[in-house]
Amino acid sequence: MSHSAVGHPGEQPLLSTRFLVRVTATIAILALLTVAISIAGRWFGRHISLAGNTESTVDITLTIGRDTIALPANTIRFPSERHDGGAERVDLYLTWPQMQGYGKETRERFDDIAQSSGLIFLQITQGTMSRDMSGRLEPIYAHLMDGAPENFAHGLTLHRLRADAGYNGEVLLTAPRAGAADYVVRCVLPTSPEAATSGDCQRDIKVGKDLSVLYRFSSTHLSDWDHIDAAIRTFVESRLVSRSVTAR
Repeated sequence: MSHSAVGHPGEQPLLSTRFLVRVTATIAILALLTVAISIAGRWFGRHISLAGNTESTVDITLTIGRDTIALPANTIRFPSERHDGGAERVDLYLTWPQMQGYGKETRERFDDIAQSSGLIFLQITQGTMSRDMSGRLEPIYAHLMDGAPENFAHGLTLHRLRADAGYNGEVLLTAPRAGAADYVVRCVLPTSPEAATSGDCQRDIKVGKDLSVLYRFSSTHLSDWDHIDAAIRTFVESRLVSRSVTAR
């Protein structure tokens, strides 16, 4: 009987070619998956850390009512508002005192709620009232005050508001200003500096043709009340776009 057609069992290869191909292919696939997971992990981690923020400083041009304003994308809080065109409102966040949007150097203030007191939050809408907060002092707030005014810090006077006025523990702080209406801001004052939040105080001003700018800031910055007010007005006014420019 010839032995050329049938090999002895001991002469068979320990690893078949087909098996080696399968192992090699499996290793290649696992390597590709590892690379893909690494890339995806970096991408996902990056987007988690941004949490809707952007470092882009490209201008977004919005028309709100009769005003057109160009704002750096990184100053706009919500991705859904970062588009050119008409809008009912836009929400902003800015570092204080730099008055800048989200960036590498200051990202902790945006990403860490414990550091958010270093931000100022703005909401810009078309004005629906003829008077801003300063203009409402005499016709409205003066009739809601409860008790005698009290001296506060930083040149401010504290006025308590009636419990039935609906202001939920807020007080009114005012200060006279040369050549301008009195400064007026509403605040929920914390029991201690550690209890302060990024939105303890709020005030609104009128800017442009009929924009209303509502802004919120931490009570820890009340010492800068006049500088904050001026900086916000300058920030918004400097970004208003004239109709003749937008028509080009």
